[in-house]
Amino acid sequence: MLDIFESIFINVKIITEDKFLASIYGGLMIGGGTAIILRNNASTGGTELLSNIISRMFPTLKTGKLLVILDTIIVSINMIFLKQIEIGLYSAIAIYIIGKIIEVIAEGTNYTKMIFIVSDQYEEISKEISNNLGRGSTAIYAKGMYKKEEKMILWCVASKNEIIRIRQIASRIDNGSFMTIFNAREAYGLGFKEE
Repeated sequence: MLDIFESIFINVKIITEDKFLASIYGGLMIGGGTAIILRNNASTGGTELLSNIISRMFPTLKTGKLLVILDTIIVSINMIFLKQIEIGLYSAIAIYIIGKIIEVIAEGTNYTKMIFIVSDQYEEISKEISNNLGRGSTAIYAKGMYKKEEKMILWCVASKNEIIRIRQIASRIDNGSFMTIFNAREAYGLGFKEE
């Protein structure tokens, strides 16, 4: 395919000579293409093949992150031995962009959210969340260190859209409730992704 495309585009004018622009747009295109390949469990035979093998041996390691690490090692070796510092620095920009694009496309943007709600009406809030959204929640025993009072913290994992509704439910039932919301990178189990 490389040979075919090279013969088709041999006379095409180079769009830019600017290395910075080339590293940004090259990173976007390579990241997009690589992400599509990784999503389909395929490989071009490059470093993503090695990162695929490693991630199968160690499932907790993400292929995209491994790919970035391997490419960074290769570029670093190139900088050390060939003394091409400037090209290495531009390559670092491209590698970073490639990693981010792979993360978004191959691994998805469907971030789950976690919400912690501190309220005396935690039982009523939990019931409303369950009735209105079909989401479970967990009450956690805690002690407030400011007033030295024992409290219950309601913990719930939900989608981004559901978190807004949970916040509204908690505020409506107890407008003095204290809430903190976090990004949860992945959630597995009932109502979420199955392994």
